[in-house]
Amino acid sequence: MTTTPKISMKDVHKSFGPKTVLDGLNLEVGAGESVVVIGGSGTGKSVMLKCVLGLLRPEKGTIQVDGEDTIGMGSRDRERVLHKFGMLFQGAALFDSLRVWENVAFGLTAGMKMARSEAKDIAIQKLAQVGLGPEVGELGPSELSGGMQKRVALARAIATDPEIIFFDEPTTGLDPIMGDVINELIVKCVKELGATALSITHDMASARKIADRIAMIYRGRIIWAGGVDEIDTCGNPYVEQFIHGRAEGPIQMEILKR
Repeated sequence: MTTTPKISMKDVHKSFGPKTVLDGLNLEVGAGESVVVIGGSGTGKSVMLKCVLGLLRPEKGTIQVDGEDTIGMGSRDRERVLHKFGMLFQGAALFDSLRVWENVAFGLTAGMKMARSEAKDIAIQKLAQVGLGPEVGELGPSELSGGMQKRVALARAIATDPEIIFFDEPTTGLDPIMGDVINELIVKCVKELGATALSITHDMASARKIADRIAMIYRGRIIWAGGVDEIDTCGNPYVEQFIHGRAEGPIQMEILKR
């Protein structure tokens, strides 16, 4: 008996005018699996994520969550599926006008209509899971360092105990040590929740740390996928150029020549 993937994308196409961004993308993420999609800027990573979240609608292909087709899904069903999701945004994306605990509790109060007192208790618990004390909950986002903001964003991503968590460039803007702290917290929190994780990044240290499986996207397609322990010996010249950060290779950066 085959187990239904938590997320399944088949032959997904997405264009913006004449520019094709996703060009027949195929990817599956199993229940409880952490998959990291690597690739350079402009290869389609963010567009892929937005298509799964329902923020963009592909012109062709299927996207399934727990075996349900989500493209063209009605608003009530879409709302039900969205309740399975948690999201860590690239720039933390905290609301400046809300205190830290209110940011963490936002999905509970705004999405699930939970009483503020109950939501605050949960927010304080989630802050503790990412190593922040209750006093931090009363601060404003502008009073936090970049690393603390990212930890608050992670606490918000796990506040509703989601089944699936999306991580958008989770270590961008952080120094290597704080980046590693965030990576370890991601692994810990995903494991504690028993959640499925789909991440996008160009940071190979992050990918190696948080992934069970890595997939590389290039020109809107997945060109290689395999276990973390396979990537260094995969023999794919595109993957090898990317993970070693070499200018020379089959991936040619478009540089405007004067």
